[in-house]
Amino acid sequence: MRHLKPIFSRAAVFLCLFPFFPQELWAKKKVKVEERQIPEQNAQWSLKSLFHSLDPLSVSQHLAFYELYPDSIEGKEALGRAWKLLGGEVVPDQEIAKQLPHLNIQDIISLITRQSFDPPVKLHEEQLELISKISKRLSNRKLKGFQAKCKEDVLKLSSEEIDIARGLLIFQFDESPDPMEEVRQYEVSIDLMALQIGARLAKNASHEEKIREINRFIFQEMQFRFPPHSLYANDIDLYTFLPSVIDSRQGVCLGVSILYLALAQRLDLPLEIITPPGHIYVRYNNGKKIINIETTSRGIDMPSEAYLGINTRKLQLRNLKEVIGMAFMNQAAVFWSRQDYEKTISLYEKAALFLPKDPLLKMFMGLNYLFVGQGNDGVTLLREIRHITFDEAVSPETIPDDYLSGKIDAEGIKAVFLPVDETRESIVKKQKELEKILKRYPHYRAGQLHLATTWLQLGRSSEAKEVLEKYHRIDPHHSIVEYYLAILSIERLDYNLAWSYLTQAESLAAARGHHPKALKSIRESLRRISPDPFFK
Repeated sequence: MRHLKPIFSRAAVFLCLFPFFPQELWAKKKVKVEERQIPEQNAQWSLKSLFHSLDPLSVSQHLAFYELYPDSIEGKEALGRAWKLLGGEVVPDQEIAKQLPHLNIQDIISLITRQSFDPPVKLHEEQLELISKISKRLSNRKLKGFQAKCKEDVLKLSSEEIDIARGLLIFQFDESPDPMEEVRQYEVSIDLMALQIGARLAKNASHEEKIREINRFIFQEMQFRFPPHSLYANDIDLYTFLPSVIDSRQGVCLGVSILYLALAQRLDLPLEIITPPGHIYVRYNNGKKIINIETTSRGIDMPSEAYLGINTRKLQLRNLKEVIGMAFMNQAAVFWSRQDYEKTISLYEKAALFLPKDPLLKMFMGLNYLFVGQGNDGVTLLREIRHITFDEAVSPETIPDDYLSGKIDAEGIKAVFLPVDETRESIVKKQKELEKILKRYPHYRAGQLHLATTWLQLGRSSEAKEVLEKYHRIDPHHSIVEYYLAILSIERLDYNLAWSYLTQAESLAAARGHHPKALKSIRESLRRISPDPFFK
């Protein structure tokens, strides 16, 4: 594909990369005009001064400078420096000099200096080969997964052999006319990112130094960001898979974590993948020290306890093959929200290749089988997890048991998964649907809990408490319900009842070896208000 010229001037990009440059560098045209208005000697001096002001370890600054002044001595020297930073000791200077004049170097430069609003760049074969040559020293080249060419190759690998970028890209582009061509295009982008990070690292850089430099590059230089809710809520798949994350520089937790893992594999940085419910982050763990890397907050180190909750007693450790499956689960969620259940099932079936024993995937796939009329398949999966409490949870999932017990039908299950955005209208819409279903199925526990949640979202605590008390009478063994009831009872100054619900919540959590800080905080507050429980 022919390279499309960017809409904005490269000088604007240069300023973005190097904001403390003089303001006369707004655009190349303006600089050229000013050069004609001052003596040639002063212009040369100004250009040299500008060149020597470049960050000596910044590939992007040197390449942006070359784009502005390609015919100058300084511009050509900037290109040589940038290429040497990328190539390290792999490509000798004389080979660089030999190859560069015969290539359209502008495409490669654009791949590095492009902004998120610029169109994607496609490289030709000889350009891909050149990048491949200077990337040979990257550590992911030692993985068997880097040699994978098709889905079957990926599936045969153990998790330790997986190249996360190649594995995901092969599956994403499996229906393209030339899948490996698409894979190579995006691998080149990741390789160049890793080479730019490596240019700032000492030869024997520590793992912690690598983490700091990856964070600096991704979140400061490249400015990857978490997308606004209004964008990712309906198109989470666009912010999960590597191509769209790289092109837009926006990604949800899974999308940016996958990019982070791909870079870490190239820089020989061992990381673990952790998945609290509905979330993912990566961490470094050398046995003595843990560094959590929160990719939705620019890589900050959050305490592990912050990811635990009333119903989350432990953090799941995932492997690389499971991460590929989770990417397809995220994509399936989009089609589920659009009520395209056939497509949802096909994506869950892809995910199941990597997560064959995951109970949450079994539940979601089972429910969608019910939605399309494949009752036998759905029932089979739901029976497998009916009485299982997920390992990381305190309380069991109630939907499988309620469906198999006749307490809800397939249409009623759909209601709890209705998407809600920031608007009151969407909350009320879901609430009305749940109320209608609960008139027919009053013992549908997930329906009661979600209805109470809508009342809380609307700031109507009295109505929420009334619904939660109905749930409690049906089943007093859900930790979240007991927790909410304790808080709402305190708000209504019913301390005796608050102690009762709190004690039940603590008992349920303790039975699973969990003692959440939130419950301890409520107990301390309640003791100050009402030191001795009134009940016996």
